[in-house]
Amino acid sequence: MEINNLSYEQAVSRLGEIVENLEKGNMPLSHSLSLFEEGTALIKYCSELLDKAEQKVVMLKKGPDGAPIELPFEVEA
Repeated sequence: MEINNLSYEQAVSRLGEIVENLEKGNMPLSHSLSLFEEGTALIKYCSELLDKAEQKVVMLKKGPDGAPIELPFEVEA
């Protein structure tokens, strides 16, 4: 499965499957390591997708003339 072709939802779903399999603890070490590597790649991929999505998010605010203006999205700490 090519990770870069997955949607965010598909990647998160696959990550959930990997976690379930690893938690069972009933597979050979080599297979567990392979799943762990795939999971790590999926986490990185999901993080990149979220970063890209966050950059696209803007908050509309009323400007001085009443027309909406676009402002960068700010995360509240």
